[in-house]
Amino acid sequence: MVPSNKRVILRCRPGDTGVPEDDNFAAEDCPFPTNLADDQMLVKTLCLSVDPYMRSRMNQKTRAQYMMPWRIGETVDGGGVAIVIESKNDQYQAGDIIQTFSLPWQLYSHIGPSPYLYKVDKALVGEHFSLAMGAVGMPGLTSLFGIRHKGHVKPGANQTMVISGAAGACGSIAGQIARIEGCSRVVGICGTNEKCQFLTEQLGFDSAINYKTENVAETLKTACPAGIDVYFDNVGGDISNCVIAQMNKDSHIVLCGQISMYNNLDKEYPPLLPDDIADRVKKLGITRERFVVLTYAKEFPEGMYQLATWVKEGKLKVKETVVEGLENTGAAFVSMMKGGNIGKMIVHVADP
Repeated sequence: MVPSNKRVILRCRPGDTGVPEDDNFAAEDCPFPTNLADDQMLVKTLCLSVDPYMRSRMNQKTRAQYMMPWRIGETVDGGGVAIVIESKNDQYQAGDIIQTFSLPWQLYSHIGPSPYLYKVDKALVGEHFSLAMGAVGMPGLTSLFGIRHKGHVKPGANQTMVISGAAGACGSIAGQIARIEGCSRVVGICGTNEKCQFLTEQLGFDSAINYKTENVAETLKTACPAGIDVYFDNVGGDISNCVIAQMNKDSHIVLCGQISMYNNLDKEYPPLLPDDIADRVKKLGITRERFVVLTYAKEFPEGMYQLATWVKEGKLKVKETVVEGLENTGAAFVSMMKGGNIGKMIVHVADP
C-alpha cells in the first residue's frame, strides 16, 4: 500500500500591505512521491518552523535575493526537521534525522542536496528534535551571533540590554544569552501580562514591559535607570523609537527583525528612522547595521554546540508553543505573526 500524503499550499496572497489570514493557505491531499533521483532523499516531515521572515515570501517580490517568493497553488516550504525514509545520497541514510531551511510543508517529500541541509546531532538535542529549529537552531544562532557580533557585550561593564519581541523565539533566547554573556540588567518588551510574567519569573529578566497596557517610554526610564547600552530589536516601529531615544552614547542596536512592519512590504529594509531618532543615532555614535545570521554560517557548528551545552546545563531555558497537525501550519504562522506564541512556534507533524 502506498502511504497517503498531504501538503499545504499558498492559496492566495495577502497583498503588499495585507495582514496574513488562515484563508491564504489550504491543506490538500497530494500524490506520494516516487521515482527517487540520484542524490535525492525521500523524507517524512516530523516538525515545521513558522517564522516572521516568511511574511515576505507571501508576496510576488521579497526583500532579499536569498529568499524566493512562494507560488500560488504550490507547496509552501521553510525550516523543518524530517526523518530519511530512503536515500540515494551518499551522505545520508535511512533513519537519519535531518534539518533544512527549505522543507516542503508536506508529509512525505523528495529533497535534494542543499548548502543548508544538516544532520541533526542527537548528541546535541537528544530526542527533542524541534530544538534544532529553536534554541539550538536558527533562532538560537541568530540571538547568539547577533549579540556577539553586533551587541558588543563586555562582562563587568555594567551594561543594560533591552529586547523587544522578548517572549518570541529569538527574544526569549537573546535575553538569556545577554545575561550569560555578561549584561548586568536585562529588560524585555512584549504584548501580554502572561508573557511579562514568563520573562521575569522563568527566564530571569529583571523587568518586563507590556507595550499594550503600559507607557513604554516612561516605564523604560524606571526599568533602565542608567540608560540602554544594547538593544536587541525584533519589532521596529514606535517601540524601537522609544528604546533608541533612551540609548547611551556609543551603544549598539542588534537589528534582528522588524515584525511590526512586515505587513508593509513596500517599505525598504531596514526601514528609515524618524528624523529625530536618526539624528540621535548619528550624534551618539549608536551602531545600527543590518544583521543576517547566514553571514556566519561557518560558525554554526560551534554555535550549536555552545547553545546545546547551555540548554543541558540549565542556563538556557526553552519554551515552545506547539500546534498539532500539518493542516494547521498556515494557521500557526498567522497566529505567530499576531503574537500568539510564547517562545518558538512549532508545528508537530508526525513522529519518526
